[in-house]
Amino acid sequence: MINNPQKIVISRTDSIGDVALTLPLAGILKEKYPKCKIIFLGNTYTKPIISCCNSIDEVWEWAEIQKMEDSQQLNWLKDQNVDVFIHVFPRRELARLAKRAKIQHRIGTSHRLYHFLTCNHKPNFTRKNSNLHESQLNTKLLTPFGIDKNYTLLELSNLAQFNSIKKLPSKFSDLLQTEKKNLIFHCKSQGSALEWGVDKFIDLAKTLNVNKFNIFFTGTESESQFFRKKLPIQTNIIDLSGQMSLDELIAFVSQAHLLLACSTGPLHIAGLLNINTIGLYTPKKPLHFGRWQPLGEFVRIIEEKVTSPINQPLDIELRVVKKEVESLFI
Repeated sequence: MINNPQKIVISRTDSIGDVALTLPLAGILKEKYPKCKIIFLGNTYTKPIISCCNSIDEVWEWAEIQKMEDSQQLNWLKDQNVDVFIHVFPRRELARLAKRAKIQHRIGTSHRLYHFLTCNHKPNFTRKNSNLHESQLNTKLLTPFGIDKNYTLLELSNLAQFNSIKKLPSKFSDLLQTEKKNLIFHCKSQGSALEWGVDKFIDLAKTLNVNKFNIFFTGTESESQFFRKKLPIQTNIIDLSGQMSLDELIAFVSQAHLLLACSTGPLHIAGLLNINTIGLYTPKKPLHFGRWQPLGEFVRIIEEKVTSPINQPLDIELRVVKKEVESLFI
C-alpha cells in the first residue's frame, strides 16, 4: 500500500483523446492527497490539454527528456525526488528509467512482460476485452493507493478539473455571434477513428438554417486539404482549419454551443468543456463509444446501426444527425 506520497508522476505519452481520459486520475489523487505534487508526463503537442487540468501542478514533456543522454536522464529523474511513477501508457524505456532511478513505487499493468522486471506494483486488469470505459480502466492503476472505487463517467468528468482555459484572441472571439448558435464541425481525425465523411459534414452544414446557425470547420492544415475547396460560399460557413493553436482551439470550443465529430481529440475537449457534444461512432469493438466516448455532462452519441467496413465511412444518415443537432436548440 502506498501511503502519503509527496510527488507523483502520471505518464501518458500518446494522443489527445487518451490524455483527456487520463486527467481524472490527477483529480482523484489530488482529492486523496491535497498536498501532494501531481506531475503529468506527456507529449509536447498534448501539453495544452494537460495544462487545462487544475489538479496538475507540473507538466513534463517526453520529447525534452528524450533529448538527454541516458546518464543525464537518470541523474535528472533522481533529482526530482519522485515517490510514485504511474505508467498509464506503457513505454519500455520509461519503465526501465523509473526503476534505474530507484523510484520507490512504480505502477504498471501486469499485462506488459517488462513490467515484471521494472514495476513493483502491477494491477491485474485487461483493456482489450473489458466492458469498461477507458477512463474507468485507468483508475484500476490506482489500486496500490487503496483506491478501488467504481467511478461513474460523470464523476470522472468532474474529477478531470478541466477549467484552466486561456483567453481566446479577439480575432477568433469576434467570429462568435450572439444572435446565432455557433457550431463546430471537426470532420477529420488524423486516422484515429472511423470517420463520417467530409461530404456528409458539408451537406449537413448546407441544410441547417442559415439564419440560426454559424458553422465553423476546424482541423489541421493537412486535414484542410480534404475539405477546404469543397466548402460552399455561404455567409454562415467559416473555415478555421489550420489557423489555430491547440490552446486557441480549446478556448474557441469553450465558447461555442456545439461540437460535432467522430471519435477524435477535439470531441474529448468539447466533452470536458461541458458544451453540447455529439460523437459519431461505430459499434465495432474496441472502437465503440462504450470504450471511447468523451467525458462530459452534455455528451450525445450517434452510433451506426450496421458496422461499416474498416475502410468505409460511418453509415449514419444525414437526417439522423441533423435532427439531433436541431433538437438541442429548439
